[in-house]
Amino acid sequence: MKKTFYALALASLGFASVFSASAQSNVANAQGMLQKQGRQCAAMEVLAAQMAADPAMGQRMAAIEAQTQAFAASPTANRGNAVVTIPVVVHVLYNTTAQNVPTQQIIDQIAVLNKDYSKTNSDITKVPSAFSGLASGTNVQFVLAQRDPNGNPTTGIIRKQTKVSSWSTNDAVKNSKRGGDDAWPAGKYLNLWVCNLGQGLLGYAQFPGGSATTDGVVVLYSSLPGGSAAPYNMGRTATHEVGHWLNLRHIWGDASCGNDLVSDTPTQQTSNYGCPSFPHVTCSNGANGDMFMNYMDYTDDACMYMFSAGQASRMNALFAAGGARASLTTSNGGTAPRTTATLGTQYSLYPNPASTTLNLTDATSAARNANVSVKVYDIHGLVMKGASYNPATGQLNVQSLDKGLYRVAINDGSQVVQKSFVKE
Repeated sequence: MKKTFYALALASLGFASVFSASAQSNVANAQGMLQKQGRQCAAMEVLAAQMAADPAMGQRMAAIEAQTQAFAASPTANRGNAVVTIPVVVHVLYNTTAQNVPTQQIIDQIAVLNKDYSKTNSDITKVPSAFSGLASGTNVQFVLAQRDPNGNPTTGIIRKQTKVSSWSTNDAVKNSKRGGDDAWPAGKYLNLWVCNLGQGLLGYAQFPGGSATTDGVVVLYSSLPGGSAAPYNMGRTATHEVGHWLNLRHIWGDASCGNDLVSDTPTQQTSNYGCPSFPHVTCSNGANGDMFMNYMDYTDDACMYMFSAGQASRMNALFAAGGARASLTTSNGGTAPRTTATLGTQYSLYPNPASTTLNLTDATSAARNANVSVKVYDIHGLVMKGASYNPATGQLNVQSLDKGLYRVAINDGSQVVQKSFVKE
């Protein structure tokens, strides 16, 4: 399905009219809608809206496409490239307890991404022999962020309770003033918002070339591994949407026998759902038919398990010289900050986690230093004025803080000792 990048710029002029016709219907039961309609991804609808609002975006994407095609055409570009480890910050926006996904599910989701993008997923063996030679891993891996934008330690997970019961594709979930949570710098992190999407949506993503303030991926909370959105609960929604974030199109090109800008994926008539039987021939695409087991189709999670070599090259191009996401190669967001060396008094802060009160003592003498000043910061580096330290008792009151990870700076005049604690 190979075409020049100029086709992308021309096609951008018609995106809004093409994709607005596929706007989501209003069905009260989102889960029932999922099961009835199958996988629903709104990445192309979001792209159409962004291009309509920002005419210059088409030019930026055309430039990205030119760099991508040049990279793909280079005989040495895809050889020996180092692995790029992308720090991920997960913004969990929840209205109910069920939507506040456990940390283990988030860890499992990162694991799924790493396996799928490195071709180490156990179901890679299911790829038909006709396509097995095309299946490919990428140079991309993922890790939960360990350092926030201010250089402070972080778990890579932000939890925020919201009054919003469900979210749409208007990017409000990415805006703290609209009940969501602001993006971390797009040049250093992959922002992944986990929330309750309405209208039967499983997720959407922003392609390279869009605004940094909305850059990232949004997925339905119940699509994470072990979630309730069966048959879309193995984490492959994130795999699919991160593919868009890494500049992949739907494999059918979002048109009848369309173009996905990749040369080694067979042309296919439209999206596939469920688990088709091989071969499924459309668009006169030969004996092998559709590559419906590709992550960029719409099949069930259990029935998608490969990227092609052409898709891998397209994603890897983003991290080469001049690539749209090359700044991520030098991000330190995945590296924990060094702890402050303790040259004098060693302090102890307990209990940790804490719900109301923390006790500060000199761990060396088991005594209390009444001359210290104590400040508490959140993961964004903001001072938490609601936390108060009483030097007379050596107690730090944290009862008014929201649940999450915080940093404590202890200054006794000769040194500053930093410690972290979890408010539960």
